[in-house]
Amino acid sequence: MATTTHSVPGRAATTASSAHRRRGIRGRTLNFWLFVGPFLIGLFVFVYVPIGWSLWLSFHKARGTVTPTQFVGLANYADMLKDGDFVHSLVIFTVFAAFAVPITWAASLGLALLVHRIRFMRAFFRSVFFLPTAVSYVAASLIWKMSLFQGLSFGLVNTVIGWFGADPIAWLASPDPPWYWLVIVTVRLWLQCGFYMILFLAALQNIPKELYEAASIDGAKSGWQTFRHITLPQLRATSVAVILLLLIAAYQAFDEFYNLLDQGKTSWGRTPLIYLYKVALGDQDYGHGSAGALLLALLICVVTLLQGRLLGFGRSHD
Repeated sequence: MATTTHSVPGRAATTASSAHRRRGIRGRTLNFWLFVGPFLIGLFVFVYVPIGWSLWLSFHKARGTVTPTQFVGLANYADMLKDGDFVHSLVIFTVFAAFAVPITWAASLGLALLVHRIRFMRAFFRSVFFLPTAVSYVAASLIWKMSLFQGLSFGLVNTVIGWFGADPIAWLASPDPPWYWLVIVTVRLWLQCGFYMILFLAALQNIPKELYEAASIDGAKSGWQTFRHITLPQLRATSVAVILLLLIAAYQAFDEFYNLLDQGKTSWGRTPLIYLYKVALGDQDYGHGSAGALLLALLICVVTLLQGRLLGFGRSHD
């Protein structure tokens, strides 16, 4: 009887503890869905549904309507691949990415090294270089166009080169030579370098100091030798991630090109997104526009995967 008397309260305590744990799990689950649920709903409604609908439109004739009924199969894709302007924009921006990505990568890494080595006002310089990332691409493009590279006789850049006796340059008016690329690359550098500098700076701070101490003992000179054999290999994963992000951003360029260049008078410097914007919203041809958008997305995926494969993205570092 004594054993039975003591076992009942013990069993009751165990049951109460299990019920308390179940209530705790249900409470945590409820809190999880309260916080994550709105994001998942927004992601589904504003991302996955439009992507799925765009895929559906790409197989239909959809001019002036987003509810098509005439199925055309792969005809829209074939038309876009035969469209000289669309293919030209893809080729041009593949070349643009081949130049812009390494320049931005090198500039971001250089800024990170400078800020990492500086001994005074480090937080100030870090903030100064990072602040441009908070500026709108539209606002920065207008500043570059109206203040720095405006017209033939105005603009800060033409004023400065005029002091040295050089003739003013129509930076945005003539495609030969293509001076507009200098304007676009500089504004992209100003806007993007600060963000990628922070990524490199975080990676630099995680490099063990013991590596540099061991290299110094072995006779390695500080500077290029330590950078080449220690710093750069330790930044491999971050470098690959930065290059992939820059590559994707290059193909998605829109704001600076749309605001800097006169898209109505010329087709040079027209990005794939600007051309698709004209097809889908200007001509109201949602079928071809959706097909072109999916082709662009497929190209970005293929180039990104090839880039990651070549650079060893995700490969374990020995």
